[in-house]
Amino acid sequence: MRWIYLAVIILFAAATIIFAVQNFEIVTMSFLGINARVPLALLVAVAYLLGAVTGGSLYALLRRSYEGSRRSIVGSS
Repeated sequence: MRWIYLAVIILFAAATIIFAVQNFEIVTMSFLGINARVPLALLVAVAYLLGAVTGGSLYALLRRSYEGSRRSIVGSS
């Protein structure tokens, strides 16, 4: 099952890279009143990396919280 997950991650990363390479035109991005003109490929890469970091952190936090709650339940019995 680990190989299936790895294959899905590699395919998704490859699709993201292909999309980024094919879309180098400049786009205007607005955030909190700040406007920036950046290549679409850079915007996609930054969004992908921020999503990966955020998702990985959330997953680690939830897993640690779940394991801690299981230990406290098992320890009190």
